Amino acid sequence: MRVGKAGPTRADAGYLSDVNAQREPAVAIQAALAGLDPGRWLLAVSGGRDSMVLLHAFARARGHEVAAVATFDHGTGSAARRAAALVEREAERLGLPVVLGASAAALPFNEGAWRAARHAFLDAWAAELDATVVTAHTRDDQVETVVQRLLRDAGPRGLAGMRADGGPGAAPRARPLLTVPRATVAAYAAAHRVPFVEDPSNDSPAFQRNRVRHELLPALERARPGFAEWCWELGERAAAWRASSDALVRRLGVTVPEPGCCVVPAAPLARCAAPEWAALWPAVAALAGVVMDRRGIARAAEWAPRARAGQRIQLAGQAGIARTRATFVVKGTTEARSDYIFDQ
Repeated sequence: MRVGKAGPTRADAGYLSDVNAQREPAVAIQAALAGLDPGRWLLAVSGGRDSMVLLHAFARARGHEVAAVATFDHGTGSAARRAAALVEREAERLGLPVVLGASAAALPFNEGAWRAARHAFLDAWAAELDATVVTAHTRDDQVETVVQRLLRDAGPRGLAGMRADGGPGAAPRARPLLTVPRATVAAYAAAHRVPFVEDPSNDSPAFQRNRVRHELLPALERARPGFAEWCWELGERAAAWRASSDALVRRLGVTVPEPGCCVVPAAPLARCAAPEWAALWPAVAALAGVVMDRRGIARAAEWAPRARAGQRIQLAGQAGIARTRATFVVKGTTEARSDYIFDQ
């Protein structure tokens, strides 16, 4: 175990300016927590520095609203075990209930697999406790996510990054520290001697996020000062665009009759051309749990204005879109009922 130290570390990268530099770290973090509405909260705490700061600050400011502290051991080694044990000890010391999870089987050395297992654990406990999951993601995490999405040629929905919700079936998420730079969190940890366990995978170049954090973003910031802030602003604009497109889809009367399936009334969209469909399809498909890539969006946008009842197109994987007499039906999986396609 180590205790956080003042000032940025290599993990802080130094590419994002600390907009709270003139404020005490405790003031900045408590102000961020104060922005949450009253609620029941499930704190997602890994044992790393940022999440341990969240645990300590939340316990001091809003401990009476905490339904539980949740920690998950991915089974990746001794550091993961020490982190889970630390979270349990600290939560109990602070008088907060704890729920523990662990991988039932060995997971591949893959961030996607770790994330899926952790999110399934958090979603299950959030449903059980009727609580909102709270994570410790910072402003720097959002910038890194936006850069990763840029590298994948993501559209506006993807560029929203951590400003977006978790999609159909996911428990609600709150990220109160998302406007707080990582350097402020580090300063809080040092000032309050918050214990944490350093995850050795945070320095591994095997993961793209670490290469973005330690190499790419610092280099881009040196070459173009202000690049990280531009990425932050891009994410904010993308999140606003995503919210407005989701609101438009709701006004169109799109329904979700069952998980993995959504139904779009055709009449309000009769005069839409391909560019309008290209803007709408990602938001519509998301309701069925479908993430559309650029090629899928382009194909669906060209097809929709001339589609006739009984026609359909295939999207990536098992997803597809069908035209009925009065609707378009997006199916995310083969388990979605076929009668939604043929009976309308």
